[in-house]
Amino acid sequence: MFPSSFTRTAFTILFCSGFLCLESCEQSVEIELPEASELYMIEGNIFEGEPPLVFVGKAQGYFEAVDASSIAESFLPGAEVVMTVDDETFPLSALCTGDLTGDLLEAVASLLGLPVELLSALNLCVYTTVDPTAIGQVGKEYALDITINDRSMSAVTFIPEPVPLDSVWWQTPGTQDSLGVIYATINDPASPGDAYRWFAQRVNIRPDWDPLAGTIKDANYVAPLGSVFDDAFFNGLAFEFSVFRGVAPGSTAWDDDFSQSPEAGYFKLGDTVAVRLCSIDRQVFQGLRSYENLILSQGSPFALPANMVTNVEGGIGLWAGYGIAQDTVICVE
Repeated sequence: MFPSSFTRTAFTILFCSGFLCLESCEQSVEIELPEASELYMIEGNIFEGEPPLVFVGKAQGYFEAVDASSIAESFLPGAEVVMTVDDETFPLSALCTGDLTGDLLEAVASLLGLPVELLSALNLCVYTTVDPTAIGQVGKEYALDITINDRSMSAVTFIPEPVPLDSVWWQTPGTQDSLGVIYATINDPASPGDAYRWFAQRVNIRPDWDPLAGTIKDANYVAPLGSVFDDAFFNGLAFEFSVFRGVAPGSTAWDDDFSQSPEAGYFKLGDTVAVRLCSIDRQVFQGLRSYENLILSQGSPFALPANMVTNVEGGIGLWAGYGIAQDTVICVE
């Protein structure tokens, strides 16, 4: 046994020598990331009974800030955009939000996930058509072909037959007095692979005491996180589900602030809510589900790295068709 003084001295020398070794191995490493080739994107949809709306832009870098201004700057003007259905072609022209009003402006706001007022100020642009024969029809396949700067992109989507809402109602869960969620039931068809997306819009006007008095509660339909699901576990069966209220991206409304308002995420007693259960094809379901999973896993150290699934050839993004089953819920006890 060595004397305790030697033990302490040896430990000190070993610790210091180890620390010095670590220090001597440390060096500054600078990594230059290679420049990625410019990537183009499509974000578009065609709802049953509505015209197509297509945003064509440049994809932004991972570390770049994404806001309304950057989205406006990423728009690619001068693209040749053609939609084909049943061998009939429909050229789509650029329309800018500064020139739009009413339902079309609200539809574009819904597509881009931005407030109507902001769109008017920023003058964002999309490609569309006013041809009444180009509106979405159930059972039709819609092909999109885009040429821009000598590059081509294409995508195909389908508008499935909508599945009716068998019943839909509002209910307060737990101890909530006037705040609740919406419940619905459907009878899923026997064929496997059916997929759905849920939207809701509070259409009543805010009361006089509200800081936003006189405005409609939701300017357009909002899809909450978790809005997409398929029939993997209930194929051919009656299925009941519930949904919380979604928050429109970029909303500054007080009742959309989860850190300040207990009403965030809930529908309130007295609300009138227009709801849509939209049928979507398999590729659209996979793309939307991958997007929602990425949003839900942000910041999680246990989340696996993943990319959003796309149905666009020659670029990224999603071209989505929606068959609509619609109803209205009045939130009463």
